[in-house]
Amino acid sequence: MEERESYAVKPSERITQLLLNIDGLKEQLDSFRPLKEKEHIWQAIQEKLRSEWIYHSNAIEGSTLTLGETIFFLQYGLTIEGKPFKDFLDTRNHAEAIELLYEYVAEARPISEGFIKEMNALLLSGVTYTKAIDQFGNPTKKPATPGQYKQLPNTVLRTDGTIHEYIYPLQVPAEIEYLCKWVNSNINNLHPIITSAVAHYNMVRIHPFDDGNGRGARILMNVILLKHKYPPAIIKVENRRKYIEAIEQGDKGNLNPFVEFVYQSLVDTATNMLNVLEKNGKN
Repeated sequence: MEERESYAVKPSERITQLLLNIDGLKEQLDSFRPLKEKEHIWQAIQEKLRSEWIYHSNAIEGSTLTLGETIFFLQYGLTIEGKPFKDFLDTRNHAEAIELLYEYVAEARPISEGFIKEMNALLLSGVTYTKAIDQFGNPTKKPATPGQYKQLPNTVLRTDGTIHEYIYPLQVPAEIEYLCKWVNSNINNLHPIITSAVAHYNMVRIHPFDDGNGRGARILMNVILLKHKYPPAIIKVENRRKYIEAIEQGDKGNLNPFVEFVYQSLVDTATNMLNVLEKNGKN
């Protein structure tokens, strides 16, 4: 299939070196498998990753829950006084979406429009409305449409003060079809960092839904990484500005900064996992 500009990563020595670096980290992680006598350590690490993934992904979108509050809710299902109910709803939904993600990975199912819509429906389950801006620039609310493509255009105010308009609603089905075909054609040909970063960027570029696009893009990125036995790349809320700036570089035709950003996020996750494994290995 003919590759579009928004899917092209420029070859460079730096990108090549970064890919070699992450492969080295993956080899170190793989060296701890199988470790039956330490299986409880792996389970604890997975639970820690899931909690951090949910916390940071929701915090990027404005959730007020702390990491501790997120862990408490996931473990006990109890809300905390003074916090918006929607933040707990988003936490529950995100946890269920991750469960579905692992099912897709285990069953080796291809990336499809159905997967993308199902993820969005899970992320917005029980959500009654989404925030929007009316034609006069005033904040408003509109009914939520989980799993359904947007019917009206959506925009974002960039860090440089300009207004960026995402893909027009009528173009969304064809754009998602191309995205899925591109991923399935390249998932075993390109390095997973490249495939996952490009897929993530284009999901955000298309912005197919009224809400849940960022969380959905991060899930799409991580399902690709997990399919290749890499840990998830957890994008931290404290890196939100760098994250947005890297996406904006992609909008200007340069995807390399976003690839590097995803790489660094994955390095952080892998390094934290190694620290725990090495510590417990010594013990």
